[in-house]
Amino acid sequence: MFSTTEITSSEIVSDNPIHQRLLFAYIESIKYVNGNLLEVGCGIGRGLKLLTENCTHYTAIDKNEKLINELKDDYPSHTFIAANIPPFSNLKENSFDFVVSFQVIEHIQNDELFVKEIHKVLKKGGKFLVSTPNKKLSLTRNPWHIREYKADELKNLLEKYFSKVATFGVMGNEKIMNYYEENKKSVKKITRWDIFNLQYLLPRQILQIPYDILNRLNRKKLQQKNTNLVNDIQHTDYYLSNQPDNSLDLYYICEK
Repeated sequence: MFSTTEITSSEIVSDNPIHQRLLFAYIESIKYVNGNLLEVGCGIGRGLKLLTENCTHYTAIDKNEKLINELKDDYPSHTFIAANIPPFSNLKENSFDFVVSFQVIEHIQNDELFVKEIHKVLKKGGKFLVSTPNKKLSLTRNPWHIREYKADELKNLLEKYFSKVATFGVMGNEKIMNYYEENKKSVKKITRWDIFNLQYLLPRQILQIPYDILNRLNRKKLQQKNTNLVNDIQHTDYYLSNQPDNSLDLYYICEK
């Protein structure tokens, strides 16, 4: 299931800092969500239990048919759809109170259509919660991402369709930033050999396998070198900041 580091495991110890960061977005979301809820890009179902406990009905859509089928078996009272998106051809207009999509939009080729389709399936007054890595704090190119966004870039995209966009960011305490700095130093030791800047010049598909291998090795090395730091990080070490420009992830709440 976790053949790529792009699907962060909740079980692999070296993935823990990233897993907790992703989990935080879901925990934060339960302050807002209720009613009929759609998750776009549910992946392994990291936040599924949290979301289903805080809404009347949960619908998930994801391109990974294997994962969708597994989640169907575990949560038979909810709706799971395997499909490539956008468009959202299987969903009715004006049918959801909330849509959440965490760490997905950076993988979408037509991001404007993606936002337009989410706006379309939301009821009037409905809200869209979205998170994505902050390009400003990314340490290297991630070839699994079609693009990444700076704070103003994502805001400008969302404002094309949503009347209100509240901008926040996912940030961490001293423990988190210590991990970030250790990771930054470790990544620099790898990228210093890229003297021709090939990571930004080659097609991203060519770089995906080398990136996965090096990313996995780097995470394991960080865990071995900083065992307590990596193991001890919890979702409570992250917090929502009102300064998205300087945050690890962008976390925006949009209203139709």
